[in-house]
Amino acid sequence: MLTLLAYLLVVVFMTLIMTGRLPALLALILVPTAFAILAGFGGTMGGMMLDGIRNLASTGVMLCFAILYFGIMIDAGLFDPVARLVLRFVRGNPVRIVIGTAVLAMIVSLDGDSATSYLITTTAMLPLYNRLNMNPLIAACVIMLAAGNTNLTPWGGPTARAASALHLDPNALFVPLVPSMIACALSTIAIAYILGRRERARIGVASLSRLDDVPAPAGGVVDTEAPHPPERRPRLIWVNLALTAALMASLLAGLLPLPALFMIAFAIAMMINYPTIEQQKERIAHNAPNVLQVIALIFAAGIFTGILSGTGMVEAMARSVLAVIPDSAGRFLPLITALVSIPFTFFISNDAFYFGILPVLAQAGAAFGIAPEAIGRASLVGQQVHLLSPLVASTYLLVGLCNVDFGAHQRFTLPWSMGGGDAGRFGAVGGDPGVLKHGAVAGGRLSVPRCRTTTIAPGDPFACIAAPCSRAPPSRRSPVPS
Repeated sequence: MLTLLAYLLVVVFMTLIMTGRLPALLALILVPTAFAILAGFGGTMGGMMLDGIRNLASTGVMLCFAILYFGIMIDAGLFDPVARLVLRFVRGNPVRIVIGTAVLAMIVSLDGDSATSYLITTTAMLPLYNRLNMNPLIAACVIMLAAGNTNLTPWGGPTARAASALHLDPNALFVPLVPSMIACALSTIAIAYILGRRERARIGVASLSRLDDVPAPAGGVVDTEAPHPPERRPRLIWVNLALTAALMASLLAGLLPLPALFMIAFAIAMMINYPTIEQQKERIAHNAPNVLQVIALIFAAGIFTGILSGTGMVEAMARSVLAVIPDSAGRFLPLITALVSIPFTFFISNDAFYFGILPVLAQAGAAFGIAPEAIGRASLVGQQVHLLSPLVASTYLLVGLCNVDFGAHQRFTLPWSMGGGDAGRFGAVGGDPGVLKHGAVAGGRLSVPRCRTTTIAPGDPFACIAAPCSRAPPSRRSPVPS
């Protein structure tokens, strides 16, 4: 019965999200609460909820201050010189324009917010496409490919969701992905070069003598000589760049936990760029809506994962998955996860996949001796295809700014996304050193240590299936406040 309720919970949750009946924030709270009561856990679900929230506390703090930090950097104008440099470099050469679009999108998408990346990049670059009559589908394609790759940073949505669902340190997922992300970034530039050459063959090279007067897609004009907005800090560009570089280096070196790093960097950035209390209040208020939206979702996910784990539903679903996976296929579960992530993250939302399905796959992998980090990294393979999903709101913003049809954007971008983006990360999954963290391969089959049986709730159709091994390796979890 518990297994049936667990699957029904996931189905109801995904249906409500996909059909738009409930926003993710409400569904993450109300659906598991209702099913916990239905399963007879109404008296104990409060503790499960708090356990789930505590498990995600460090991730929530990290996201809060990461969004605030990059919001301050954007407000201070850290990325303005980059945009001006790209504009001066590309001029009227379609090849340079498309490559510059990709590079600029990679840089500005470091904040993990696709919508912000789309706004900044299209405002800076799309006027050039319009002036030269270049195909705007190319702009939409390379911007999405670049943003989809950079969005895998620890403070980006997919990695944060995967880490939250598996109760892992986001850095444990991100750092091993860096080589494949670099490969994907290079492939994005290569794709931009190919598309740029096609456009140059079609329209040639033009001379842009009045670049500063080109209308921008979001209103106004692209004017590299216009007066700076009052919140800009052009004299502190190098200071902010050095601070950001030091933050990234500390993140990769693991000098401190991610929440601590972003809290310290945010405090230093505020003191340097906006020293008065009034200025600081104004900047925090300006960026607060973005912070609230993400943090509320993370803590709501704590209730979802807390109930799913505390009631034993995740374990029940994992046992049912184990029933259909032969031992010989168990060691390929990261590859299986990578494969299913592409259609799943396209047809359902990231929330439904990472909070509803990924924990089941990770629990199943644990019985085969596969580290949850390997399953988590494999689940990120399909993210560039996910951005083509009609369930992604920011993609509608992109196609609207580029003034292209959504279906045309899907048809144009999907082959490049599969070939240059997801293929690179999919290849990296096969060589993940964390795939076989526990267990041994013998004779072409995975030998899993003998598992204990467990007492299952009466009426459970999977009562005969062995529970996950009692000697399975513990997962590396994010530090949880006591």
